[in-house]
Amino acid sequence: MKSLLSIFLLLIVSGTLTSCKLKTSNEYVANDTISMKLNDFAPVELKTDISKLTAKEKQLIAILIEVADIMDEIFWMEAYGDKDTLIKKLRHDDEIRLINIHYGPWDRMAGNAPFFRETGPKPPGANFYPADMTIEEFEKLGDTRKTNLYTLIRRNEQAELTVIPYHQAFREKVQQASILLTKAAMYAEDPGLRRYLELRAKAFMDDDYRASDLAWMDMKTNTIDFVVGPIETYEDQLFGYKASHEAYLLVKDTLWSRRLNQCLTLLPALQQSLPVDNRYKLALPVKSSDLGVYDVIYYAGECKAGSKTIAINLPNDKYVQQVKGSRRVQLKNAIQAKFDNIMVPIAREILAPEHLPDLTFDAFFTNTMFHEIAHGLGPANTISGNGSIREALMEYHTTIEEGKADVVGVYLIDRLREIGKIELNTRESYTTFVAGIFRSIRFGASNAHGKANLIRYNYFMESGAISRDSLGFYHIHYEKTKEAVHKLSALLLKLQGDGNYQQAEELLKKYATISPLLKADLERISRKNVPVDICFEQGLAILGINK
Repeated sequence: MKSLLSIFLLLIVSGTLTSCKLKTSNEYVANDTISMKLNDFAPVELKTDISKLTAKEKQLIAILIEVADIMDEIFWMEAYGDKDTLIKKLRHDDEIRLINIHYGPWDRMAGNAPFFRETGPKPPGANFYPADMTIEEFEKLGDTRKTNLYTLIRRNEQAELTVIPYHQAFREKVQQASILLTKAAMYAEDPGLRRYLELRAKAFMDDDYRASDLAWMDMKTNTIDFVVGPIETYEDQLFGYKASHEAYLLVKDTLWSRRLNQCLTLLPALQQSLPVDNRYKLALPVKSSDLGVYDVIYYAGECKAGSKTIAINLPNDKYVQQVKGSRRVQLKNAIQAKFDNIMVPIAREILAPEHLPDLTFDAFFTNTMFHEIAHGLGPANTISGNGSIREALMEYHTTIEEGKADVVGVYLIDRLREIGKIELNTRESYTTFVAGIFRSIRFGASNAHGKANLIRYNYFMESGAISRDSLGFYHIHYEKTKEAVHKLSALLLKLQGDGNYQQAEELLKKYATISPLLKADLERISRKNVPVDICFEQGLAILGINK
């Protein structure tokens, strides 16, 4: 594995810094807070080698970018409301740039703290529910569609709660997207991609995405991929019920996708190796028809808000997972950009110097890959009769799931190392994993990944896996880190299998907190102007494609 990843490192085309920088008008008066917040994001151009694309594929990309932009508009409505009304209230270009990164006037990297004095707190349910809705009201609502992924909750003329399907709430936008996807299918030379785009176009009109999800899993030979629609539920921090619109436009690295698929044969053995009682691993591991490597050339909507996704594990539909499996996608240019711009400078600031030689891109890529594999392992549903894990854990589901994928992913690397399937050494794996904790904590306490990493940081500190010296440098105690990884993996897997909402709540209250020392360390990183995440220059001009 390591030899493959070493070659992969040489093949990476790293992101190039460009003009995500501040733009000011002549009358602009610098606002230090806004400028600092903008400097949290390292600018990166989203590119790939377009010489391998056909003329039709380039035309296809142009159409799909139009669809992605529609997803962006819908996500604004889900996350905030009327974007234009908000922008009219802003005075400076930098303020507009900032709220476009965060999709609203709240700082996603700082617990959704408002940027402006006159802005109130962000509703936990974003704009999926009425801001004045109480939980009691929601529970009394008799419409069974209220928990459906693809519905909004609104008030009718009598001020009563009512349920509105997405295809009605966003009728004009989804109709436009459907028409464009139908047009795009005409340019798709790959039969599987053409079929998927046709079915996805239909799904936007009735909110039934299963057939298109199945078709997406059937795609095997496509170079272009387009993940589009209402998908993840991170934005709904009230219940975790509502899916947000987003889009990724991807170009496959065929060579590396083929090489990495060798891991798929190991899934049954990995499931049985999990550090929990057999009753938590009776489910067959989620199959996968693809463990792929791609360059991402366009982000839109939920995946572009605040911290940027560097890997995808879809579809979320459990039925499709059981029938067709799931696709785990590594976004190689985004992974490289985050490693170069964020991981390396954080590690230099926060880790004891003796650990720095063990911080490697190979380990970062491997940890990211097995995070996605780990999403498909463990209990498929609760074993306690509490229904699905998502239903049982509600708003805590995504944090627990992301935390599970993090630690179980590294646990799997340990097991594969023990049987000689991975050459990546323990020090590289754990050093890069610990450095990644500080990278992800900076996503903020409102972010599922941020909260998951807070849990891990505090758990590791408590267990002695990591320690902080008087100079503020962290030391990694590798044997204790291995023990902590295995124990936390078992804890989270069991919590999911039991569907124990109260235990999840208690876990977050205990561990998803920022201590004064950690706060000081994060502030120290910020003073060094280490970016929190990346932002993009993207589109046809960046790719060198004529419209």
